Amino acid sequence: MFKKITLFLIFICYSIFGQTSYRNLSTENWTFNKQNETKKHKATIPGTIHTDLFQNQLILEPFFGANEKQLQWIENENWEYETHFTLSESEFKTQNIDLEFEGLDTYATVFLNGNVVLEADNMFRKWTISVKSHLKIGINHLKVVFHSAVQKGKEEAKRLSYTLPEKERVFVRKAQYQFGWDWGPRFVTAGIWKPVQLKFWNSAKIEHIKYSQIELNNKKAILEFTTEIYVSKVKTIQLKINEKSQTFNLKKGKNKIKMQYEIANPKLWWCNGLGDANLYPFNVEINQKKQLLDSKKLHIGLRTIELIQEKDQVGSSFYFKLNGKSVFMKGANVVPPDSFLPRVSDATYFSLVENAKKANMNMLRVWGGGVYFDDAFYEACDANGILVWQDFMFACSMYPGDEKFVQNVKQEVIDNVNRLQNHPSIAIWCGNNENDEGWHNWGWQKQFNYSKADSTQIWNDYKKVFHEMIPQTLDSLLPKEKNIYWSSSPSIGWGRKESLLQGDSHYWGVWWGKEPFEIYEKKVGRFMSEYGFQGMPNLGTLKKVIPKQDLNFTSEAFKNHQKHPTGYETINEYMERDYVVPKDFEDYLYVSQLLQARGMQIAIEAHRRAKPYCMGTLYWQLNDCWPVTSWSSLDYFGNWKAFHYQAKRSFENVLLSVADENNKYEVYLVNDTFEKQFGKLELELFSFDGKSLWKTSKEIKVEENSSAVWFEIPKVILEKFDLQQSVFKIQFNEVKTNYFFAKPKELKLSEPNIQIKTIDDVTIEISSDVLAKDVFLYSDNNVFFEDNYFDLLPNEKRIIKLSKLVQNIKVKSLFDAMK
Repeated sequence: MFKKITLFLIFICYSIFGQTSYRNLSTENWTFNKQNETKKHKATIPGTIHTDLFQNQLILEPFFGANEKQLQWIENENWEYETHFTLSESEFKTQNIDLEFEGLDTYATVFLNGNVVLEADNMFRKWTISVKSHLKIGINHLKVVFHSAVQKGKEEAKRLSYTLPEKERVFVRKAQYQFGWDWGPRFVTAGIWKPVQLKFWNSAKIEHIKYSQIELNNKKAILEFTTEIYVSKVKTIQLKINEKSQTFNLKKGKNKIKMQYEIANPKLWWCNGLGDANLYPFNVEINQKKQLLDSKKLHIGLRTIELIQEKDQVGSSFYFKLNGKSVFMKGANVVPPDSFLPRVSDATYFSLVENAKKANMNMLRVWGGGVYFDDAFYEACDANGILVWQDFMFACSMYPGDEKFVQNVKQEVIDNVNRLQNHPSIAIWCGNNENDEGWHNWGWQKQFNYSKADSTQIWNDYKKVFHEMIPQTLDSLLPKEKNIYWSSSPSIGWGRKESLLQGDSHYWGVWWGKEPFEIYEKKVGRFMSEYGFQGMPNLGTLKKVIPKQDLNFTSEAFKNHQKHPTGYETINEYMERDYVVPKDFEDYLYVSQLLQARGMQIAIEAHRRAKPYCMGTLYWQLNDCWPVTSWSSLDYFGNWKAFHYQAKRSFENVLLSVADENNKYEVYLVNDTFEKQFGKLELELFSFDGKSLWKTSKEIKVEENSSAVWFEIPKVILEKFDLQQSVFKIQFNEVKTNYFFAKPKELKLSEPNIQIKTIDDVTIEISSDVLAKDVFLYSDNNVFFEDNYFDLLPNEKRIIKLSKLVQNIKVKSLFDAMK
């Protein structure tokens, strides 16, 4: 009898005090159907309507060929998803049961046992509904009806007396790139795109945790944690942070309690290349009478970040200080890794960040036309020392400013800032991408025939969201040291000279303006947050989505995988300027990548030479959302284009770079480290067949965090040499670079005899008798080469690591493509 009573009391205690628990509803048996159709099909949650249709063989593969065009009907339909799940008696006895949708895309009516419990209208928000009163013991029915986002957007657009740019997409709080971009297809998705779960809790739950740094120095760090706790009635709890515990009396409802935590001899968090990304693990628990009620884990990096904007002789600076040190930012813009976001795994995000780190980057910009990424992305950035420029999700248009829209966006900001603010990688919050520039420079007023009243209303709506609501909301959520806000990127459009004198700059004179690559050396701003050039993916990538017979520039399938209206023509125009244009298709792909890499090298190295005037270079773009010809350095499958290998070289902490200045060549050494560098700087001019023609050297001492010219070589000195068949080899300690005096098409190359020698299963040695320009190693076995698209000097022996054993390595160089 005593034993039975004890067990009964234990059960009662658990039901009163029991720990928060979860029931994953994503794994239940879900079905979907088109509204008003009775036939149901198996659904995958998380998922999208497009991927569900494809998995049920109801549509063709969306990325393949020109199938995209045949699938546009999907966006105009309404879709229904439903499941049944069983609730046990013990689960039902829990005092509180919440239904949590991590993400609904986008307009969704949620029914639980026939009752409407939610009307959702924002893809970027988390939706939590208290549902115990709608549940029952036994079988429950959950149904989600998705209404066409396109139709909803069009309905909202009709409410205005004027037309906003980009039509229906701006009214819909949904990933904007899904409506089509100049690198992405139009797939306006719908679905339960993130996990759905039941949350069971009794007396208390942790809603949010944030911290601020009260003090940070070499001896100690003092953190103040603010924990938001919701309790169902007045109670006393113990808050435990790691080993430290404190008792608090809580009122019914929402409570915000503060508790300090001290760390002795703290190790700072540094970005990639400048130190370790040190992280401290924290476990935050709430307990009552030694019974665990809820807990959350987080990893904290101790660091300070500042955005420095100070007036100077030409304009205003724009640079970041990390832990009191000025840091030159090197990196790229990131777009969503797939058109169908539930397919993006944590491993995909880890790989993206790892590839950025391997290319010596220290910052990534999460672009405003996509989504706030999953936690895995930011965790990877924390662990790898990659700072994040975080846009809010607005891009390239003007947006409404009615109260309902603004309040919806405000809650979106709250949800995502609360979720992301504890990541040490977050450096800056930015209101939008190019909305301000578009309003002032893109001619919308004339294009849409706005009256003066229309223009005033549109601009006032803009200010309401980006100059008032967002910064005010950030002020309410963030401690001062985490609150860096920039209302729009760029601050001034690239057509105006002020854009290079202050703020951040998107320079598109190359590509959009058809200006030569060399203009990059003149158009250098204070922080270059966008610029770029397209490069085509490898043949293997194209073969996965285009039939063999359609691998040509005239096929509809091939043209569909280029979303810029004059993309192929622009590539060809630039290629004619700098290269012999190959007739062979595969060679053309190869040279297009060399072209992209060459243009971007000119840009990046011009930006870095201009330090400290310029203090950041983030190219457009790191990755793709589908297999396509675009500005990316990594293709959709994560393969490195020539540009990514070049970015790795151009982003090295110590860089040797040559500037062609009128009657002389200037040799720069850029040092991004916080240490002085000592050594011999050696210059040697070689003919392409390996003869030494001229050389000089000197011992130098290079200041930390600096860029300076160390040699000025008058052109007259080199006049007697044929510079079309000569190369400058420049070396400082282990750092090397090669400089060519002519455009690739003007080089007098001869056929190299390239030798590959196997060292072991995953190591090769490669050499050539004469200069082999832009050596490209490849294989049918999808192997990754540690270095590729490199110049091989005569009799140089280069050791290359491979990702796996491969039997047949193929090789080509620029000479082969110029035949």
